[in-house]
Amino acid sequence: MQGRASWFNVVSVSLGMAFLYLPILILVIYSFNESRLVTVWAGFSTKWYGELLTNRPLLDAAWVTLRVGLVSATVATVLGTMAAIALVRFGRFSGRMLFSGMIYAPLVMPDVIIGLSLLLLFVAVDFARGFWTIILAHVTLSMCFVAIVVQSRLVTFDRNLEEAALDLGCPPLRVFFQITLPLIAPAIVAGWMLAFTLSLDDLVIASFTSGPGATTLPMKIYSQVRLGVTPEINAVSTILVALVAIGVLSVSLVAKRREIQRRRAEKHSG
Repeated sequence: MQGRASWFNVVSVSLGMAFLYLPILILVIYSFNESRLVTVWAGFSTKWYGELLTNRPLLDAAWVTLRVGLVSATVATVLGTMAAIALVRFGRFSGRMLFSGMIYAPLVMPDVIIGLSLLLLFVAVDFARGFWTIILAHVTLSMCFVAIVVQSRLVTFDRNLEEAALDLGCPPLRVFFQITLPLIAPAIVAGWMLAFTLSLDDLVIASFTSGPGATTLPMKIYSQVRLGVTPEINAVSTILVALVAIGVLSVSLVAKRREIQRRRAEKHSG
């Protein structure tokens, strides 16, 4: 019975992984296709990556996406970390339920509703849509994810370290930057990477909040795919997959290295 259950689990996981990652693998393979027809394999070639360097619209959209991702992820990380600290450390303050509800609302709210509501807000305050409106929209979307990641780390945080430093006369601000912040840094970095990935991936919200001269790469790819998939799109999508994979692996390695160092320090101190 255990053998059957084991085989069933293996087959289920294999089918699930194939369903998730096989399309991405096919996209990567066909980005090196010699033929312009994406459904006909004509041999290995990297010429479409060279063609991509001369595709000005795609490059401009990629540059906008990169800038939006970097700025929005950084702002969302700062605000999300502050929100997590407020929820964990400030106890039952007045308006806590409303504050937490506003923080977590984007998690369950459809992207269409978020995009439409932000569009109506920008129109109501007569704020021209463009680069900065996309950043504000992405901060609104990703800040809650950062707050959850950092909050999960703060909940298990050993506050005796902070209290010991305070008893020794260390100012609270210095305790935060020299003790608290380094210990929760892996969660902050993970939150930043998650926010950056969400910004790179977003299409719906950016479509509502973008304006002239602020076309993101997902918007550009979607507009071109409606007319037909080209090898350049496969190439730029492969580059995006590689960037996200490198980022995730880097964060994982940094977190693992910190964990090893922490265990060694605990072992020596013990």
